[in-house]
Amino acid sequence: MRTARYLPFVGRLLIGLPFMMSGVSKIVGYAGTIAYIKSSPLPLPPSLGYAGAIAVEMGCGLLLIVGYRTRLVAAIFALYSLVTAVFFHAHFSDPNQTFHFIKNLTMAGGLLQIVAFGAGAFSIDSRRLKDGLPGGALVGVK
Repeated sequence: MRTARYLPFVGRLLIGLPFMMSGVSKIVGYAGTIAYIKSSPLPLPPSLGYAGAIAVEMGCGLLLIVGYRTRLVAAIFALYSLVTAVFFHAHFSDPNQTFHFIKNLTMAGGLLQIVAFGAGAFSIDSRRLKDGLPGGALVGVK
């Protein structure tokens, strides 16, 4: 099945695009995003949390989609998903927040699959390996 080799790319696209869209919404909704961060128990200054969220969502989103240093990027995203679940969505009396908490756990699970199995054939990492350059492996992960 030759088409199956494109499924990892489709998976990376379906994970990376929503993160990038979330980053864009944070950029255009600066005041609301800062207010939301201030209302959380996040132990960082709101401006630092805001900058970190933009960097992770936009930067890692793009890197995940193109498949560059994919395992490392997916590990960062998995950690980010877990941190945001705990600091922003652990309000279990609110069904909407419970949904977002579970969604973040699910994303972390999918991202850990990428950490384990890599970017797949249609990626910069795959191309770099073919060219004899270091790929996107984490230390100790084959």
